Amino acid sequence: MAEGSVMTLTSEIKSFAAGHGGAKAVIEYVGKRGARIVLVGEDGEWSDQFAEDTGVARQACEHAGVQVENEWERELMEQMRPSNDLWRSMSRRSMAR
Repeated sequence: MAEGSVMTLTSEIKSFAAGHGGAKAVIEYVGKRGARIVLVGEDGEWSDQFAEDTGVARQACEHAGVQVENEWERELMEQMRPSNDLWRSMSRRSMAR
């Protein structure tokens, strides 16, 4: 299975959802890179995956049984809990002037 294929993504999305009490997804178009699938678990943990395009991303979410949100709703954003590792990595970044 190729990275970013529907079957691979479906498997990874199902695994994430199963480990976090379910999940919702937001799909973002990122130009030539394809599409980013941001998964938000019911427990607040989040992860992301990349697909070759938004069609593949939507198909993988559908096969995995994960609801795709049309946009970032406030309730979904409030549900997200950044990990301590993410906070540490953000604190090491310097802002460009």
